[in-house]
Amino acid sequence: MTKKIAAIIPARMGSFRFPGKPLATILGLPMIEHVRRRVTNMALFSGGVYVATCDEEIKKVVEEASGKVIITSDTHDRAADRVEEAAHKLDCDVVVMVQGDEPMVVEEPLRALIEPFFKDETVGCACLVYPIKDPKDLPSPNIVKTVQSQSGNLIYFSRSIIPGNEVHASFPYLKQSGIMAFTKARLHEFAELESTPLERKESCDMLRYIEHDLPILGSSHFMVGQDIKYFKYRHLGASVCSYGSSYIRKPSFVQALPRY
Repeated sequence: MTKKIAAIIPARMGSFRFPGKPLATILGLPMIEHVRRRVTNMALFSGGVYVATCDEEIKKVVEEASGKVIITSDTHDRAADRVEEAAHKLDCDVVVMVQGDEPMVVEEPLRALIEPFFKDETVGCACLVYPIKDPKDLPSPNIVKTVQSQSGNLIYFSRSIIPGNEVHASFPYLKQSGIMAFTKARLHEFAELESTPLERKESCDMLRYIEHDLPILGSSHFMVGQDIKYFKYRHLGASVCSYGSSYIRKPSFVQALPRY
């Protein structure tokens, strides 16, 4: 089954928690360029790799590095809406959304994420998730937690601890990554759906799918790949746990990954 896959990296300067995040410098490169270059070097995207942004500063940086940019409206509150607008300009079957603050993204988990689209025509949306290794990170509202059904679908997302408020160290807690895949048709369908109460309450666009009874397949993977361990870091007083984020204080983690 042949499908054309495109990657779209949404990015904007007006991040609430970290303004100017896409242009934060890591190892001499803006973060958005770490993400774009890693994704571009993956042997996955016959439909191309594009940065979707409403900001001229980001456009200038990416185009000066020979990257492709799609300018979008500055009214989008959700990354998926920005990606959906950009996707109208592309000839592809599946769109992979890679958030612009995933500078440690590697190929293996993205390959696993898109594989179901080649095997099952009913798959319309999939989300990469990975384990939360440190229970101390569960209360953080910066981490979107998720739970998975027996069939593999994701059934809720929350910035609170789920499931339950009592933490059990042995329970396999999961967090949402900033990496998702959609058929182009399902992505456009998403844009037509009304915003939902839980989506607004949790500030999580994927809840719009769930509240409209659309399935999201969860692809569980250890994000950063070989020889890189789960880590915790701090930036500007904000504590986050992730495999790829803008809050990096230890650039050696990025440096240790395959180069572009």
